[in-house]
Amino acid sequence: MTAAVQQETAPARRSRTRVLREVLRKPAAAVSIGYVLLLVVLAIGGRWIAPHDPDVQDLGNRFAGPSLEHWFGTDDFGRDVASRIINAAAVTISAPAISVGIAVAIGLPLGLWAAVRGGWVDAITGRLADTVLALPALVGALAIVAVLGPGLVTTMIAVGIIFSPAIFRVVRGAALAVTEETFIRAADAVGSSRRRTLWVHVLPNIAAPLLVQTTILMGVALLVEASLSFLGLGVQPPDASWGSMLKAAYANQFDAPYAVVPPGIAMVLTVLAFNTIGDAIRDAVGLRRRT
Repeated sequence: MTAAVQQETAPARRSRTRVLREVLRKPAAAVSIGYVLLLVVLAIGGRWIAPHDPDVQDLGNRFAGPSLEHWFGTDDFGRDVASRIINAAAVTISAPAISVGIAVAIGLPLGLWAAVRGGWVDAITGRLADTVLALPALVGALAIVAVLGPGLVTTMIAVGIIFSPAIFRVVRGAALAVTEETFIRAADAVGSSRRRTLWVHVLPNIAAPLLVQTTILMGVALLVEASLSFLGLGVQPPDASWGSMLKAAYANQFDAPYAVVPPGIAMVLTVLAFNTIGDAIRDAVGLRRRT
């Protein structure tokens, strides 16, 4: 029986390597991964990479157009837009990471627990997930932020709670399929504990659909964070956020009609990158199953 478990888990490891190779073979996915890695570099070293201090004001140079000194011009306080976009990369990476991390921390164990226990546990957790899913993400986040107060961390906690049922559904469905496999029965037959079976055998085999859902939620979380910052409930001044920059550009659209373009393009590219990576993983997983 032990040999049967080893024979089943070894192909699982090889299949994950095959999925990664298939993702990297897609030019769009490879470029998207490179773009996300660039954002990580900017998030870590943005203060040193930015051409200007993103918080220094120059009121005599408000709404300046693009130039060699200010690549994307200046905002309503004379601050360099390019430097603020680079500095906001930290929020772009940390905000989705916080919210999706919280969603996984809540949805993953609950999904595994519901799939294994079934019965009333599955029924109660499923109904709770349906209740939260019935709430629009932005409306639910606004309700939680109203209790916790504005700020990046509190808004991302709210978004993570709203996103957790989506992770729960994916994990539960994938885990139910995996628990019917023969290597799970073999692990139970040799005396493997339920906890070990879940974390050693079930979890690695549901990693692909979980990763797909995670990457897609990263893009959605970025949009929700930008929406909350646009409403003044996310990142607070003077910190930079693409959503707050869009708010300032909207408020001064007649003085600087082009100001909405840099943060808007940056946000579109980032969401597109996350979605492209998720689509590539989904296609690679589908190709692996067909073969």
